[in-house]
Amino acid sequence: MGSWWQFLLLSIPLSLPGDLDYLEGNGGWLTNKYLALMEEDHCTVERRDASLTYSQFIDQYAFSRPVVIQGITDNSEFQALCTRNKLLAEFGDRLVRLSTANTYSYRKVDVPFQEYVEHLLEPQDLASLGSETLYFFGDNNFTEWGSLFQKYMPPPFRVPGTSGAYSFGIAGSGSGVPFHWHGPGYSEVIFGRKRWFLYPPEKTPEFHPNKTTLAWLLDTYPFLPPEDRPVECTIHPGEVLYFPDRWWHATLNLDTSVFISTFLG
Repeated sequence: MGSWWQFLLLSIPLSLPGDLDYLEGNGGWLTNKYLALMEEDHCTVERRDASLTYSQFIDQYAFSRPVVIQGITDNSEFQALCTRNKLLAEFGDRLVRLSTANTYSYRKVDVPFQEYVEHLLEPQDLASLGSETLYFFGDNNFTEWGSLFQKYMPPPFRVPGTSGAYSFGIAGSGSGVPFHWHGPGYSEVIFGRKRWFLYPPEKTPEFHPNKTTLAWLLDTYPFLPPEDRPVECTIHPGEVLYFPDRWWHATLNLDTSVFISTFLG
């Protein structure tokens, strides 16, 4: 099923040569400001600032609903290490494991990080299925990437009885992971913008597990009645999204995005 959204996206260039200043402001990663139309009209996830206390987090969010927290961490040092040039210089020859971007990852591919960045890190192809799209997220070798992760400051709030595990990723504009669920966690954007769609555990979303989030946004989302719309929000650098246990969620990178999640298990 096509839509005017799809026609518009196909009619707009994904990048322009004159955008160099904009790219440098995103750590050297491709910024797709022409996909700004894909930010939601209104973020429906509550936003809190650094005045949020641990007791408030536990009482109001940890077990019941997602929240975006602004200014709870200062990862400026980590961000400085995640520019395109610095990551290529430090990790360019290291192997990274890519996963297919579908609900159930069936295929893994190992490639040098430099090959991924220079040849595979592209805007999402509208014609490709999620099972045909390779995505760098998770499966990090902690021995090799440990020097980078040591500089990351995770969100300070923990859900009782859990410990955190990092999952680092870089993905092109229009890419993302379709709906799935697992234990609770945080996601922080280092560069770029990432749009989130969430449903509580008791409300299974309508989606195809092998289609991309972009295809779902174009072909399913516009026709959802208001009562079936997801909770949604776009997070920016310096913001952290928390999602509770077993909440359905799908992600969409509006730019080439560098991001890190802290899974609480």
